Amino acid sequence: MSTLDSALDPAAPAFRANREALLARLAELDAALDQARAGGGAKYVARHHQRGKLLPRERIELLLDPDSPFLELSPVAAYGTDFPVGASVVTGIGVVEGVECLVVANDPTVRGGAVNPWSLAKTRRAGEIALANRLPMVNLVESAGADLPTQAEIFIPGGRVFRDLTRLSAEGIPTVSVVFGNATAGGAYVPGMSDHVIMIRDRSQVYLAGPPLVKMATGEVTDDESLGGAAMHATRSGLADFLAEDERDGIRLARQCVRRLNRRKLGPPPRTAFPAPPKHDPEELLGVVSADLKVPFDPREVLARVLDGSEFDEFKPAYGTALVTGWGELHGYPVGVLANARGVLFSEEAQKAAQFIQLANAADTPLVFLQNTTGYMVGTEYEQRGIIKHGALMINAVSNSKVPHLTVNLGASYGAGNYGMCGRAYEPRFLFTWPNAKSAVMGPAQLAGVLSIVARQAAAARGQEFDEDSDAAMRMMVEQQIESQSGALFLSGRLYDDGVIDPRDTRTVLGLCLSAIHSGPVKGADGFGVFRM
Repeated sequence: MSTLDSALDPAAPAFRANREALLARLAELDAALDQARAGGGAKYVARHHQRGKLLPRERIELLLDPDSPFLELSPVAAYGTDFPVGASVVTGIGVVEGVECLVVANDPTVRGGAVNPWSLAKTRRAGEIALANRLPMVNLVESAGADLPTQAEIFIPGGRVFRDLTRLSAEGIPTVSVVFGNATAGGAYVPGMSDHVIMIRDRSQVYLAGPPLVKMATGEVTDDESLGGAAMHATRSGLADFLAEDERDGIRLARQCVRRLNRRKLGPPPRTAFPAPPKHDPEELLGVVSADLKVPFDPREVLARVLDGSEFDEFKPAYGTALVTGWGELHGYPVGVLANARGVLFSEEAQKAAQFIQLANAADTPLVFLQNTTGYMVGTEYEQRGIIKHGALMINAVSNSKVPHLTVNLGASYGAGNYGMCGRAYEPRFLFTWPNAKSAVMGPAQLAGVLSIVARQAAAARGQEFDEDSDAAMRMMVEQQIESQSGALFLSGRLYDDGVIDPRDTRTVLGLCLSAIHSGPVKGADGFGVFRM
């Protein structure tokens, strides 16, 4: 393989300015993550501990193998909404008894772990990841059920969570539930539809309706233990497969369940058992991307700090040079890479991408998309040369590719370029974002300018004088709105990615994802749709 060189100068003023700008964005990310980790706040965390109960991340830490990594997913879900950051649930991928599992843990310090629209979306995304990558799912359950003020938004779509659990089981993907406290109403169906259920003596309470509702509905007077206590479910209803003495014993039993699953990865193992680290310092990734996303950068500088040994065999290096394509390895796993070099995609880049995606499918090789695109080129010349059909060629290839896709937005992801570079709508297995990145229909200035031109033409058609002052105010307002709504934290809060990551962690995050992907088979497409030539 060819080894990538680097032209970065860490002492250059531009590098230092880029680094400072990115560190500022990372500080914003850290503040949001601190909010998520704080749960319901010091008062409710202290109350939870005083009751002898563990916090969700403490439960996860005990569940996972010692010193093993945990890739948290959607950690800032609900950011910028009326709901707490993190959406009252923790999800992620970790190793339990040597088996990679998808873990979902309710946070009872946040409104009793009640499910709101964003926790529902976050939980459903976790289920999608478990199914696509054949990861056993472990639910650490403690939830008061639906957040009643928002029940209209979650009641009907919420049923999909239970459907997804049964579909995992039908696909031979095990599901395990440990109930630490209340699992009420719809929450009762999470253990009810799991393959393995563990309850904790004198702690777990699982019922469709609590004693007050039972009295209102039927007139029966009962108590929590008789209605849905752990001992009752272990001895009478049979819902509990194991009765734990305390939370730590429940986690021990969960690990025991996973150990007995006899799981084996279906995908090929890493080609290299002990891959070489990149030859260039990942710390320097902080200085690669300009704070001004209009300033291009060479994605090879990123690849040189992400790929094993900084080795990369470029495909068609002299053709369609605004898109870098080629082959490398990441933590020992072979990958194909598509990375934007100058933002705009022309016909040549689109055709090159379509061919490369076909080759990756023929070789059963996962694809990594590194986004930094303003979209496909527009204008008379480019329309006449067929930019629409060539862009469609690339999007067709992405849409029908069957090998796993991993996407990272490094900078800009605008317009149909987002689609061609495997944005969220094209269902990459995982999608992560750098904290400086933005995504929208188009850039803020371009969008405001388009609205201004349309308004000016409308005024002229009516024979009216155009109000320049109102136009300037409108453009400023629109630019500010699009600027805020296209930011990484805003979009991640709405689950348009699987998390905002520190650029220095890119190699580690992609490596963890590749390992998870290979829990299932890795197989390319047998055919594609009709390519317009």
